[in-house]
Amino acid sequence: MRPIRPTIATRGGRSARRRTSPVFAAVGLAAVLALTATGCGPSEQDNASGDPSAGTSQAADGKIVIPDDLKDRLKEHGVDLDKWKGGAWKDWSRDDWLREAEDYINPIIEDLWDPDRMRDAEQPDKPVDNDISGDEGVTDPTPAPVQAQPVKTPYTTSTPEAGKLFFDGPQGSMVCSATVIKDPAHPGKSNMVWTAGHCVHAGKKGGWYRNIAFVPSYNDTGKSAKELDGAPKNEKEIMPHGVWWGDWAQTSEQWIAQGGPTGGEGAPYDYAVLHVTPEKGKGDGKSLEETVGSALPVEFNAPATPEISSMTATGYPAAPPFDGQKQYQCADKPGRLSIKAGEPTMYRIGCTMTGGSSGGGWTALGQDGKPALVSNTSIGPVTAGWLAGPRLGTEAKGIYDAVSGKFANQ
Repeated sequence: MRPIRPTIATRGGRSARRRTSPVFAAVGLAAVLALTATGCGPSEQDNASGDPSAGTSQAADGKIVIPDDLKDRLKEHGVDLDKWKGGAWKDWSRDDWLREAEDYINPIIEDLWDPDRMRDAEQPDKPVDNDISGDEGVTDPTPAPVQAQPVKTPYTTSTPEAGKLFFDGPQGSMVCSATVIKDPAHPGKSNMVWTAGHCVHAGKKGGWYRNIAFVPSYNDTGKSAKELDGAPKNEKEIMPHGVWWGDWAQTSEQWIAQGGPTGGEGAPYDYAVLHVTPEKGKGDGKSLEETVGSALPVEFNAPATPEISSMTATGYPAAPPFDGQKQYQCADKPGRLSIKAGEPTMYRIGCTMTGGSSGGGWTALGQDGKPALVSNTSIGPVTAGWLAGPRLGTEAKGIYDAVSGKFANQ
C-alpha cells in the first residue's frame, strides 16, 4: 500500500518538526507555511514560532524581504538565502531538513508558481511497496474499482471548494489536492484549507516542505496538458482566484512521528489544516471563502461506516493515465480498512484516481443533510483500484480548532 503521494517534478523543498503535546503540534510564521504531521495544542501555539503577522514581505523593487529573526534562523541551519528565494536547495542533503516546528519558514515568493511551473509539477512519483503493514482489526473486502469521472467545468461553479496544492521538496516540485473549509471563528469568511499531512511534511524520515501554495479551481476549464503546453498563458483560466500561500498550518503529531511512503504508516492520522493568505497582498480584502463563493463544513462525528450510503472523493490525479491538469471524482459506498491494531480504522472506497489526488476532500451528507468534508485521500494501491482516507476524530478536531483559534481575533 502506498500513500497516494504528491506527484514530483524537478525542484526542491524543506521541512521541520517539533514534538510537543501528545495531542497536537503547531507551526507557523507570518508568510510561512507550517505543515505539521503530528498535532498542535493551544498551549503550544503561542510558543511555536512567533506572531503570524511578522512575516516576509516584498520590497518595491520586487525583492523578497525576510525579517532579521528569520534570517538568523535560516543561518543557524546553514540555509543560503539566495537558494531559498529560488525555491530549490542546491546540493541538498538529508541533514538539511528543518524538522523543528518553530524553525519552519515559508516566505511568499511572488510569481514563483506561474502557469508553466504549475504545469511542470505533474510527473508521477516513484512506485512504492503495495504491502499493507499490520493489517489487523476490522477490514472489509477490497472494493471493486470505480472509474474516476471528470468534474464538470467550470470548476468555479461545480466544485468551488476544491483546488490544487503546490510545494517543493528535495526531489522536486510536487502537487496534491485540497479543499476550502469553513472557519467557526469567521463565519462566511474562512481562510482555511484541508489537505493530507503527507502533502506538507515528509513524516518520520523527513521534514517540512516549502513554497506551499493553494490554487482554488486550478485550470478552471479543464484543459489537458497538451492543450496547455505552448498555449498563450491565460492566468485567469489556470488560477481564476489567484494563488494563496499558507501562513500557518498544523498536522497530526502521529504523522510526523510515524508517517512513511509505504505500508500505510501514519495514514490514519494523515491530515492537515492550513491557514492561507493571497499572494498579491490583501487584494480586494475578501477572504478565500468569499473569493471562491463556498466552503465545506467539517464533520468530526460522521456516522459509522455501514450507515454511510456514499462518499465522494475529489482531486487532481497526476500519475498515468491522468495528466494532473483535470479534476476528477469517485463516488462509492465506503468500507473499512484497518492498518494497525490500536489505530483508527480508515474509510475505503473504490476509485481509479492516482498520485496527485492526495489530500483531496471526501464528502458525505452531514447530520444536517448537507454535504460535509468527512475525510481526505491518503493511501491507495499501486494498481490504483481504491483509495483510503482517515476517520476524523478528536485529534483532527483539535488541529482544526487550533488553527481557527489562532486567527480568531484577526
